[in-house]
Amino acid sequence: MKNKLFHLSVLCVAFTFNALTAQENKEKVEQLNEVVVTATKFAVKKEKIGKIIYQITPEEIENSKGKTVVDLLNDIAGIEINGTNSAEGKNKSIYIRGGRNKQVLVLIDGVPVSDPSGITATYDLRLLTLSQIESIEVMNGAASTLYGSGAATGVINIILKKASKKPIALHYQASVGTNNSQNDSGIDLLDLNQNVAVNGTLAKFSYIATLNTSKVNGLSEASDANSNVAFESDEFKATNSFVRLGYQFNDKVTVQIFSNYDKNTYDYDAGAFTDSDINNGENKQFRVGLFTSYKYAKGNLKLTASYNKNDRMFESFNGWTNTTDRFEYTGKTYVVEAVNNYKFSNKVQLVAGVNYQEQRNQTSTPYGNIDDNLANYTTVDPYASLLFNASSGFNINAGVRLNNHSEYGNHVVYNINPSYNVTDKFRVISSYSTAFIAPSTYQLFSQFGNVDLNPEETTTIETGFEYVAQNKFGINSVFFYREEDNAIILPDFVTYVNASETINVKGVETEVKIDALKGVIFRLGHTYVYKSADLDYIPENKFSAVVEFNAIKNAYISLKYKNTSKRTYFDQWGTGENININAYSLVDLYGSYHIIKNKMSVFLQINNLFNEDYTETIGYTTRGRNFKLGLDFKF
Repeated sequence: MKNKLFHLSVLCVAFTFNALTAQENKEKVEQLNEVVVTATKFAVKKEKIGKIIYQITPEEIENSKGKTVVDLLNDIAGIEINGTNSAEGKNKSIYIRGGRNKQVLVLIDGVPVSDPSGITATYDLRLLTLSQIESIEVMNGAASTLYGSGAATGVINIILKKASKKPIALHYQASVGTNNSQNDSGIDLLDLNQNVAVNGTLAKFSYIATLNTSKVNGLSEASDANSNVAFESDEFKATNSFVRLGYQFNDKVTVQIFSNYDKNTYDYDAGAFTDSDINNGENKQFRVGLFTSYKYAKGNLKLTASYNKNDRMFESFNGWTNTTDRFEYTGKTYVVEAVNNYKFSNKVQLVAGVNYQEQRNQTSTPYGNIDDNLANYTTVDPYASLLFNASSGFNINAGVRLNNHSEYGNHVVYNINPSYNVTDKFRVISSYSTAFIAPSTYQLFSQFGNVDLNPEETTTIETGFEYVAQNKFGINSVFFYREEDNAIILPDFVTYVNASETINVKGVETEVKIDALKGVIFRLGHTYVYKSADLDYIPENKFSAVVEFNAIKNAYISLKYKNTSKRTYFDQWGTGENININAYSLVDLYGSYHIIKNKMSVFLQINNLFNEDYTETIGYTTRGRNFKLGLDFKF
């Protein structure tokens, strides 16, 4: 079995190199010159850093109208989002490289977002709509040096749309679709979405405002496979709004203020294979902040301040008392950060900053309350990262951060990311990084809390390569190994404790892009993950293949195939044994056509084209064959 562990990744590598060998080298151009921001917090060319940054570009988002943020992220190598194919109200759990929600940090325009009232303080991606987003960058691997506690397995940086250069621009999008399980072939239009945005630039002033509404019904969250009676459907409704105002005083100084208000309401069931017509929940987010940038001769200074408040509520039927219990949670996060990028020369630059965060949790439940006067903590983290780029092609990015936590004192984390550009097409990368993950306020102060918990700590190494040739072929592949100590677990459903054993995780991520045929693009991806413990719906192998056609004028078509291997889930509260879940494959079809170029387009998507019957989460419904049809207008 061990000889087959990296089988799919090796196939991807071998296939692509055979294709590369057959190509003629017609011109010498710099291939690795895409610009990213997540690796250093400032714009830098990809060939100068020791990380692979996965990018969802504006073009890819344009060709994904009608999809969700979760849909796109779940296609990236190394990422598994459990709940993607379930009912809309089902929780979406993010696993990057076999890590858990708490080890993944979500940023919006570089600003960290979280919910301190949650068990793992994880940000709920359902609070964002794809229509608000310009692009996404994902940096897998430990990134705590730049981004602090929580960035142990990866960082997802969601970059919101920018204002048009025109004085006024309008954008309207609407879509309707079905929402069926495998056993339902109805054509009821129960997936309704619309989005409107207005934006523009007037001299030095810029503005953008968006509003999105969604309503999805038709699916029961819990599976009724073990019931003689069909379960009721569970509705999900969302409203998302975003406003940003900017003023550019001159070429050096820019100021922006921003605000989000998002609200989800949903029905949910009583558990695996168990229906409920009473349970319901609500999740609200209010976010406001200020961003300033000052550019000077040799550098750039940025200051960010933000406030994020999450209010969650859910009502759950209590079979013991025959009443409905109400749970209320409020999480507040304050973030202030100053960071400066100073270029000593074209070869040496220093990123240095200080980050302040305060997190508070106010909880009211029938089983106990949490007061935010007790359940709060602050961090004050100075950090520095030095980037050196030699003319020989050797690069190194090395950094250190002092986590100054009000509850846990000082913890030092660091990273070393050497890389080498062998040619202008081929580079090798490597890194050694450590991370620090503080317990959440829930894990410390809830009815299951333990104030004696130690923080989790991880050490990660990775090595890999990236090859790009004439923008016709590209491949990157990374091997990673991670050790996790003091993992916080709830073994007896009584008290959180630190695990005594060290958890080992290893794997390979591979992505391939082939653009050798006119009007046809092939994308291949594979992830292999092995984890010594804490098995939780993480597939050992996940393979995807996408064919994109754009040879027809004004048209775009894509066909996607995804295979998820057998998974193992440890049934802690049931049998106490591992449960094997069968592998499955899904095929999705997507197409769009510009009726008026850059003005009006129509799009159609068909998901689970062959109506595959499969299990994503034990006891919960998965989507069958569904379609969505939409119109997009730009004025």
